[in-house]
Amino acid sequence: MTSAVVDEARPRGITPPWGLGALAFLVLALLVGLGVGPIGIAPWRILESALHIGRPLPHIEDVIVWQLRAPRVVLAAMVGGMLAIAGGSYQGVFRNPLVDPYLLGVAGGAGLGATLVIAYAGDNAQLVPPAAFVGGAVAVVVAYALGARSRSSTSLVLAGVTVATFTAAVQTFVQQQHSDQLRNVYTWLLGGFSTATWHDVGVVAPYIAVSSLVLLLHRRVLDVLSLGDEEAAALGVDVGRVRLVVVVAATLGTAAAVAVSGLIVFVGIIVPHVVRLLVSTSYRAVVPLSLLVGGGFLALTDVLARTVLSPQELPIGVITAFFGAPFFAFVLRNVRR
Repeated sequence: MTSAVVDEARPRGITPPWGLGALAFLVLALLVGLGVGPIGIAPWRILESALHIGRPLPHIEDVIVWQLRAPRVVLAAMVGGMLAIAGGSYQGVFRNPLVDPYLLGVAGGAGLGATLVIAYAGDNAQLVPPAAFVGGAVAVVVAYALGARSRSSTSLVLAGVTVATFTAAVQTFVQQQHSDQLRNVYTWLLGGFSTATWHDVGVVAPYIAVSSLVLLLHRRVLDVLSLGDEEAAALGVDVGRVRLVVVVAATLGTAAAVAVSGLIVFVGIIVPHVVRLLVSTSYRAVVPLSLLVGGGFLALTDVLARTVLSPQELPIGVITAFFGAPFFAFVLRNVRR
């Protein structure tokens, strides 16, 4: 019964052409990321090296591709996919197309955690990712504890705004007390993958994999939630439990992504809306396609970040904001209509 209602209420999910197209876009983005740089390497040479066929890459090119570029490209794709799928899931669980993965304060908490470490233990950069992860997770726990009692998505949103405002105030106070570390703080806040290593990929991969899997398994339920809490409950959905599971999964994945990348904005809004505009409004399509397209989008954005002002590197958050702000205005205009 639930499946029939959802099929009538929503367009169908992914068709094979769109699924293959999204996968091809991700693969192309990875190849571009691996090949573009001061030393350009042809995509087919990279594929031959990856598949161990044909003539191997010269030693210096092999090091450049697999030790320098590959970790940041893979990490960018993982972070982009996580932010996009979390944004799409948040939009579904809160029935609001304008929300993003930072809705419940994960960005503010992560920023505060990173700022505290940079200010008070600036020489130990290895502590920044775990501090950002813990800060983001704690902020969302507090926001959920404040807003969950009313069982209203609006209360959760307001609780998230409250926590984000408080963490921003504390962060500003700390920055003013340690103005000599402002440059380091802002460098982290604007995001980037210049220091990415295979160790970072290995640390963050389990969180993103588990979180993405949970969100993918709940994509059909998000279609039911889009009908409204009362309608979903009447169809047998435990709205409170589903909302908690989706929020926890999206939060853990987002906190892990932010911990290794900094605060990269608008990915969780741009990518899900592009999928809606081009493919389908059903979360059976939005959630999985956001994972693939988000990975490709941020991998290509990282290429721009390291080539536009080469040899200098732009913070990747600057580029996503440059594209995201006009796109958000476009979405906001259409939602008002």
